[in-house]
Amino acid sequence: MLVFFNDHVLNDFKTLFQSLPPERRYRAAGVAGSFYGRVLPKASLHFAFSSSSLCWISELPEEILDSNSPAWNKGRIHYTAARKEVSEAYALQYAKDLEALLHARAEELVGGWLMALLIPAVPNVMISSETTIGTEIDLLGSCHMEMAKMGSLSEAKVDSFNLPLYYPPNEELEASIEANTSFSMERMEILNNPPKHVAMPSVRHRTLFLRACFEGHLENHFGSHIMDELFKRYSKKVAESSFTMNPDNDKSIFMLVLLKRKSASSQNDSL
Repeated sequence: MLVFFNDHVLNDFKTLFQSLPPERRYRAAGVAGSFYGRVLPKASLHFAFSSSSLCWISELPEEILDSNSPAWNKGRIHYTAARKEVSEAYALQYAKDLEALLHARAEELVGGWLMALLIPAVPNVMISSETTIGTEIDLLGSCHMEMAKMGSLSEAKVDSFNLPLYYPPNEELEASIEANTSFSMERMEILNNPPKHVAMPSVRHRTLFLRACFEGHLENHFGSHIMDELFKRYSKKVAESSFTMNPDNDKSIFMLVLLKRKSASSQNDSL
């Protein structure tokens, strides 16, 4: 059995391969490239799996960086708590990316075989700003604005940065997947996250986790010299936030999706 691990071109696969068990019963290979495009030959794959990565969009919507657009996201680094035009732009980009991913995997998968997706999401009855992760990103964005006002970085630099991250409502996600004609939905299930006050019980744990997630994007845009000060401010804000540290507000979910690649004949019948 051959297992392919996929990541961006600049990723170093050496650490991954060193962490694999030496007596494994499979061969491993690294495949570099965006999973929103095809990375393997057609009809060469019998099972595909993605865990926790389908919250990243392939690119930022142009309109959120355009000062003449209603979706310009001035003073924020994400769509949480922003005007509806911003969240709509993110949602549209996410839908495009998801369709591209499904199309690429449909080309790679052998008919009748499976793809499993574990996708970070939010409950349909909520908006991201009402969840802990949404509040955490808002707090991080407010740290950027504070530092801009102090002259540590320029406000224009903040206005030109947004995190390429989207958490779809579960019904929106389901509708997007069902619109694709290459797969049949075998299973879709809502999984609750392990409570953050258990998985990350302290402010320090929360800060280290968020820094690990976003530091690469932040460094590329702002430079490494502001990181320590930025996350020092963030840690203080988290400690002072009764909402963020309240376990009752940890409402993010995972969607478990199991899809079967339709055969060519069954796909034609559904058209």
